[in-house]
Amino acid sequence: MPVYKAPLRDFDFVLNELIKVQDVIPALPGYEEATQDIFSSYLEAAAQFCESELAPLNRHADEEGCQYDSATKSVTTPAGFKEAYRQYCELGFPALDCDPAYGGQGMPKSLAFPVMEMQCSANVAWSMYPGLSHGAYSAIHAHGTEEQKAAYLPKLVDGSWTGTMCLTEPHCGTDLGLLKSKAEPNGDGSYHITGTKIFISAGEHDLSDNIIHLVLARLPDAPKDVKGISLFIVPKFHQDGSRNAVSCGSLEHKMGIKANATAVINLDGAKGWLIGEPNKGLSCMFTMMNAARLGCGMQGLGIGEASFQGALAYARERLQMRALAGAKFPDKAADPIIVHPDVRRMLLTQKAYTEAGRALTALLALQLDIEDKHPQASARADAADLVALLTPVAKAFMTDNGYTAANMGMQVFGGHGYIREWGMEQLVRDCRISQIYEGTNGIQAMDLLGRKVLLDQGAKLRKFTKLIHTFCQAREGDDKLAEFVAPLSKLLKEVGEITMGVGMASMQNRDEAGAAASDYLRLIGHLAYAWLWARMAEVSFAKLGQGDDAFYNAKICTARFYYAKLLPEAEALKASIKSGAKPLMTLEDEHFAF
Repeated sequence: MPVYKAPLRDFDFVLNELIKVQDVIPALPGYEEATQDIFSSYLEAAAQFCESELAPLNRHADEEGCQYDSATKSVTTPAGFKEAYRQYCELGFPALDCDPAYGGQGMPKSLAFPVMEMQCSANVAWSMYPGLSHGAYSAIHAHGTEEQKAAYLPKLVDGSWTGTMCLTEPHCGTDLGLLKSKAEPNGDGSYHITGTKIFISAGEHDLSDNIIHLVLARLPDAPKDVKGISLFIVPKFHQDGSRNAVSCGSLEHKMGIKANATAVINLDGAKGWLIGEPNKGLSCMFTMMNAARLGCGMQGLGIGEASFQGALAYARERLQMRALAGAKFPDKAADPIIVHPDVRRMLLTQKAYTEAGRALTALLALQLDIEDKHPQASARADAADLVALLTPVAKAFMTDNGYTAANMGMQVFGGHGYIREWGMEQLVRDCRISQIYEGTNGIQAMDLLGRKVLLDQGAKLRKFTKLIHTFCQAREGDDKLAEFVAPLSKLLKEVGEITMGVGMASMQNRDEAGAAASDYLRLIGHLAYAWLWARMAEVSFAKLGQGDDAFYNAKICTARFYYAKLLPEAEALKASIKSGAKPLMTLEDEHFAF
């Protein structure tokens, strides 16, 4: 079994040398105490918890799964989960970045994101219980009344209650305009809610005293499309301890994340309370949805890191054949497989995608902190635009790459990777859902191109590309960085041309945007990662000779690998985008099969 070790050195590099959070965070109102020492102490505590408590539970929890009792409609989580959750709450982690007015510690997202990554690496199924709760906290905090905040937030913050998001129904997933759940006014400010929700992560379990469901439903005479959806708070137990008419009908039988209770939730006249305005529920839910999408990206990142660590340890120990250039370890029966170019290709792909993903999440976390706390409205607006643009990229690009990394980790193990006892096949199964839920990656691609780029005529995109242009322009003539800056500048220019071309084509035929979307998202993802790798290389060049040269040389080598072996995918993506919608839309529906 792979032994997870939190990448604290890389967190330090990204936060303090690359993104330089300490130049920003302590200057933001409310974050004055979030010093580098505070960051380090929290990250070390989280690493200890994830390494010693969560990671050892991962395999047996996958094998045991969650157990459903049809008589009581209750769910028992795997052995050790309840104790780990209790310890997590005692350590104060549910409150980490929550509002002090409700018992939170008021720490920044820049600290919370690395903690989330460690949980995803150590035990992604377990991580979803507190993860969904934090999303519920965010939605109520943003849209709830003062009474609702006072009633629910303190319990969500201290972890004694958990939360869910109840969107999907058997007949509708992404197209929430089709949902049928109903909410009838009771006349006392509450609502009588009926319906069935499926695929509800952490929908029923034994970790907390109560579960607060956030449910999308329709009011009487509401418009039939997404403009007629409202959001309701539906607790499992009422404030007086009585049971609400909301129950778990069953658990889904899944490919992965078996230790998370993915439930069918039945609402049989459950009592709920409107949160936000009537028929504005979808906009309220997006507070939670966007957090969940970033959480999905963190799952891809965390699992990619876990797979890389397992594959690297195995590649250093597994003896197989001799190096093509001659024996590297002549005293051994064969060389360890890390000497072979194809194994190194897989390990470096894992490493390059994971470390760039870590840099991207740090960048986004810092922008979320700026959006939340910066005193200048313009700075908050710019940060919000950058987060809006890159959230679908973080969700889709990072989960696609995380799944690639997990598959490569299994491949490094060869036949042993396909065997359960080594732990690598579980990472593949657990990662696969991250590309599907909270809006499939195809939906993320359409969101990026359609809503985040074309809808505002590229305004958000220009703010992002301006950062890259400024970086490249300031480093013209720097011989050390020329190998990165020249191809980055070229790609930046081509992204502008591609975007304009897709925009013009989609004005004539909207299928053009749909046909280009997935390739376009990967193209933007590569642009972001190439920029971040160029920045990481720059920092590393500057640090050489000051100690820790092995770490910085590894960064430079990985940056070169990314540019030489992974970034060329952009050429294929550009060609595919330019081919347009015709190759996709010409074949008649009835002719797909005969």
